[in-house]
Amino acid sequence: MTAARRETPRERYRTQLRAEIKEHAWEQIATAGAPGLSLNAIAKQMGMSGPALYRYFSSRDELITELIRDAYRDLADTVRAAAAGGADLAGLGRALRTWALTDPQRYFLIYGTPIPGYHAPDDVTQTASLIMECLLDAARSSGRDVADDDPVRAHLAAHRQWAGDHPADAATLHRALLFWSRLHGILSLELAGHFTGMGLDPAELFASELRALTR
Repeated sequence: MTAARRETPRERYRTQLRAEIKEHAWEQIATAGAPGLSLNAIAKQMGMSGPALYRYFSSRDELITELIRDAYRDLADTVRAAAAGGADLAGLGRALRTWALTDPQRYFLIYGTPIPGYHAPDDVTQTASLIMECLLDAARSSGRDVADDDPVRAHLAAHRQWAGDHPADAATLHRALLFWSRLHGILSLELAGHFTGMGLDPAELFASELRALTR
């Protein structure tokens, strides 16, 4: 068995510096939003020149892509850990909300308003699919199937291809997608502060929606 190759000091330094750059990027996103992310501003904070920082991330879009990948991986790990622990659909929904409330900027980067001028590479969705696979598994015990003449069936057939190694009947797909989209709607409104002053408890509203979706 071949031993794993050790990182050289130069490689370790590069890894550490890239991590530090990403930390500064998250701080900048928290204050100015993702559209205002600036590599030159990060370089100034770190006492580097702009060209020096560009040796670690060649563009703003490359940095954003890395942040999105990190966020998706972290959420996928969270959801899969909950599923491995025996969580049902409601449990996965609670895991999603806890993850989102822990770091709203991370949530908005992957589920918020698209960043003008930025286009994520196709492989980013591969990690996102891991999350949907957990939902499909949890929703597999769905009730009745979607009717043959339901207009959503064609869309679900296309989504079944995207689901990859986790094929599911139309009812399972319908339940998982409805679950995912409705919970994101409530979460997005909560995190953006739209429930402020309405006299309701966002946690209870979310729990009520979970009960309705998993009844």
